[in-house]
Amino acid sequence: MSCARQESSLNLVLGRPLIAKEHCCVWLRELMAKAKPVSFCSGRRVLRVEAITWRQLSKQDSVIGARWTGWYRAARKAPTIQFLQEFNRMDLPDKSTIENATARVRNVFGPTPQYAWPLLSARIGTEVWVKHENHTPIGAFKIRGGLAYMESVEADTVIAATRGNHGQSIAMAAGLAGKRAIIAVPECNSREKNAAMKALGAELVVHGEDFQDAYDYVRERAARDKFHLVPSFHELLVAGVATYSVELLSAVPELDVVYVPIGLGSGICGAVAAREMLGRTTEIVGVVAEQAPAYALSFLARHPVSTNSAETIADGVACRQVDPAALDVILAHVARVVTVSEAEIRNAMRWYFMDTHNVVEGAGAAPLAALMKEREMARGKTVGIVASGGNVDTDVFRRVLAGGEES
Repeated sequence: MSCARQESSLNLVLGRPLIAKEHCCVWLRELMAKAKPVSFCSGRRVLRVEAITWRQLSKQDSVIGARWTGWYRAARKAPTIQFLQEFNRMDLPDKSTIENATARVRNVFGPTPQYAWPLLSARIGTEVWVKHENHTPIGAFKIRGGLAYMESVEADTVIAATRGNHGQSIAMAAGLAGKRAIIAVPECNSREKNAAMKALGAELVVHGEDFQDAYDYVRERAARDKFHLVPSFHELLVAGVATYSVELLSAVPELDVVYVPIGLGSGICGAVAAREMLGRTTEIVGVVAEQAPAYALSFLARHPVSTNSAETIADGVACRQVDPAALDVILAHVARVVTVSEAEIRNAMRWYFMDTHNVVEGAGAAPLAALMKEREMARGKTVGIVASGGNVDTDVFRRVLAGGEES
């Protein structure tokens, strides 16, 4: 994904849709009327607009002439546009790409189970199916993306930033491919996830206060040392993790809605890709922590919104910034994004253990917390929730289990 600005001309005509595909369909007439930050597409480029002024050039059309570099006033008193960001739009992985990813995953492990636990369904008051991604070889869904992605890497050394599960995925996939893996984590990272990455052969680097600091470090080091930087969001990662949603939607085709946690976006974009591939009408709902609400704020604003911190027990969703390409898919295909509190996440972790005897980490428990929050809306529906991982430190889980029901 490139965010570099380029000197390129662009002509758009008021009243015509720029693109009518699944990613983005914005009418310029609506753009003009609202004068708010929006997105529109030209080919594979997505431009985010801060403000726009325009002049009617004829009775039929208003033509916009602009450049993609800051403020530029075109000739003939045409509009002035300020572009905030330019990036390559991610096409959703197609059936062939997902099937190739499935083959790579199957070389390592089989489908994970999905169960309708009676006690959990009774607690919610409707039929609930849990997709158990805590049952993969690394205890989290991320391994699917790592296996799919690593097939495309020619470099001998890969480097990535993580809060844990992405790092375990890259460490394992790199090891299977005979590559060196360097993983950067923030200072506050899970000790047990750190140990797991080392056991998988990764060279661990501790840097910064949060994920964003660690990511900035690996980006700089990859450029300096010519290592292959594995992003946390990429089309091949999405294709890999889409395989769990294909399994879930194929096993339970009658699902009305599925709740998916959002970290940087691969899991929920994979769910969208799987739904489109299978032709389902299942509603997809994103879930974030109240203390890491970047995607929820961005969903409401319809453009990327960053936060100053992301301190939550759900470290798998602890992101301060959104990925613009992921947000574009979410805005086009996701019904809503639900925020859940720290108390609601801890409650959900306890409910998982009480009702299913499964250990589920904070990010993996967030969808159950969101479903409980929306249980009245879920009455009479068949609901899926993604237990995206079970990698929680022993002392953290001990404190969660020792606590009582929180409001």
